Amino acid sequence: MDLLLWITIGFIIIGFVVLTSMKKGMESKLAFITVNMEDKESAIKAKSIIWWIASTTAWGIVSMILIVWWFNNHFG
Repeated sequence: MDLLLWITIGFIIIGFVVLTSMKKGMESKLAFITVNMEDKESAIKAKSIIWWIASTTAWGIVSMILIVWWFNNHFG
């Protein structure tokens, strides 16, 4: 097996573990925001949720690019 495949698999697995471990914290932040809409701390927590969503999206896009790149190099 080649290095690109191992990098792709490692990136996907490590990213998935990190995102799922952070999920519970994001759920509690969202619950805090829904209860305390006018609080200044809610804005800070909302920004961290937005960054988590953006990083999850970036992780997904990079994962797809790595998979396509590996298939292109391996079978193309």
